[in-house]
Amino acid sequence: MTEHASAPAVDKQVLQAALDHDGREPMLATVFAQLAVELHDADGVDETVDAVVQFALQAEACTYAGVMLTSPHGWEIGAVTDPLVAQIYQEQIDAAEGPLIAALTGDTTVYVADVAAETRWPAWSTRLTSYGVGSVLHVPMRAAEQLIGVLSLYTVHADAFTADDEAIAYILARHASVAVASARDGETMTAAVDARKLVGQAMGILMERFDLDESRAFEILKRYSQDTNTKLRDVAQHLIDTRKLPQ
Repeated sequence: MTEHASAPAVDKQVLQAALDHDGREPMLATVFAQLAVELHDADGVDETVDAVVQFALQAEACTYAGVMLTSPHGWEIGAVTDPLVAQIYQEQIDAAEGPLIAALTGDTTVYVADVAAETRWPAWSTRLTSYGVGSVLHVPMRAAEQLIGVLSLYTVHADAFTADDEAIAYILARHASVAVASARDGETMTAAVDARKLVGQAMGILMERFDLDESRAFEILKRYSQDTNTKLRDVAQHLIDTRKLPQ
């Protein structure tokens, strides 16, 4: 079992070794090409991380895969290939310990080669052994020097992941990091545009009903937002839905 202070450096020799391992070069080249297309065409964060975990099953010698994402509100399960992964994630979150938590809080790659022999997290080791999991690899996903999440690989065999597998996981994590960051930026922009549309529609209702100009209508919405401690877009949505301002 090993724990690394940072993700492994992937140079051309390591990547070539990973591609040549067990004759996987043609398959991996195709997988990465498909992954690039899928991530480019993915519609939002959910679809993006789902593509990542599905491709992880093709590129890696793993039984299950998952992605845990960071967010302003904490951690959230992004995607899993099997409900068991979501259960393992949630158990570690509830217990506030385990290799996943170590990877998230330490922004570090964590590889547990033999789950049954793991001593750092005995309760976790016992549970995963009962689930039939033999090896676990967690690789941080970073974009613009920020931790986006963690890519997790699970297999039923002990000592299953080689240095080549770890290098491939790192590449997948890098692809995922950039794609998720881009998808989040897109969703934020879309949300901002939608909010402006809602506020504009609500202002139109007030202008027509009370013969107000744009400035006065916006000031009314803003005052109700402040007085009721409600987001401006929610005040606007309430007015659009009920034709009444919140009390």
